[in-house]
Amino acid sequence: MPESLFYAKAMRGTSRLVGHWLMIGQADPDRLAMILADTARVAKLGEPEDTPDGITLQDWSGDAQPPLWAARAATFLLMQIPACPVPRDELEACAWAYCWLRNRRFSSFDEAMTALPDHLLEPLGDALNEAWADTQSQRLI
Repeated sequence: MPESLFYAKAMRGTSRLVGHWLMIGQADPDRLAMILADTARVAKLGEPEDTPDGITLQDWSGDAQPPLWAARAATFLLMQIPACPVPRDELEACAWAYCWLRNRRFSSFDEAMTALPDHLLEPLGDALNEAWADTQSQRLI
């Protein structure tokens, strides 16, 4: 069986995911960076050593690889925004799906899919299926 490219796609999509938060967050980049770090700490999605500044957040949304806690917190926040944002491309969808499975514990694919907000069922369907397959092959640890 060929090796899945899912993990590589998900990691490439994390900068797009953080960029999505930066794009639609309703505050200046410094505040959005603080919200991201505080969310990670409070929701137990990771432990940022320091609170990043807006320039760092902008770097993470470009070519720099963001830390996993930042992507997980961005997913957590984006999924709760009333405007119902969706991933903008396949790589970002992979990052959303990866973080969705990292943010919560699910006993089955159906449980993970059912727990998604309704507006994300179609945009994340394929990516979540790939992410679930990765969890079952122990690559998504």
